[in-house]
Amino acid sequence: MSNPWQPEFTTADVEVTEQEVLFDGFFQLKKLHLTHRTFAGGNVTLERELFWRDDAVAVLLYDPDRDAVVMVEQFRPGAIDHPRSPWLLEVVAGMVEPGEQPEQVARREAREEAGATLGELMPITRYMSSPGGSREYLSLYCAPVDSSTLGGIHGLEDEGEDIRVHTLPVQQAFALVANGSIDNAASIISLQWLQLNHSRLKQHWEGPDEVEVCA
Repeated sequence: MSNPWQPEFTTADVEVTEQEVLFDGFFQLKKLHLTHRTFAGGNVTLERELFWRDDAVAVLLYDPDRDAVVMVEQFRPGAIDHPRSPWLLEVVAGMVEPGEQPEQVARREAREEAGATLGELMPITRYMSSPGGSREYLSLYCAPVDSSTLGGIHGLEDEGEDIRVHTLPVQQAFALVANGSIDNAASIISLQWLQLNHSRLKQHWEGPDEVEVCA
């Protein structure tokens, strides 16, 4: 089946004439001066501030034997004005460090944030979180875990992490997405993907040998 849509333009149709770094800290804020082609056949010139984040990885931890997911709760500065709480329930996630592959990040973050060892990593998707004003690509995975020994408080003290681990039956997690209690993009996408592929994954991973021990 052919792809019903292909973009008319590519990166070759954009010219960045000037780039300023307005802030350089944990993240970067840049100002771009650019020109790009238009659908009408001309060009448009813009100045735009761009919130620049390096690539990130998120992984949904799924226990097929117990039909449960392992999620983490932590404070998020971007949710400081959240009507319920700035402590969010999320999938495990972290930034890609220089020299790392996304699969390595998923396994590292699972150990650091949840004390978990992952089995097979199954790709879900790669997406842009908010391309209208930020540059960030997230790679999403799902992986089997043994949730029977997972729990407690985790995170790296030198990074200011304070993370609590929760294990939820999958149907309860799906309900939290449906009622809006889980309202962050990576978690919604991952859990809805699991809901669509639930039976297949449970059958694929169920059994005593589904989790590999990885250094």
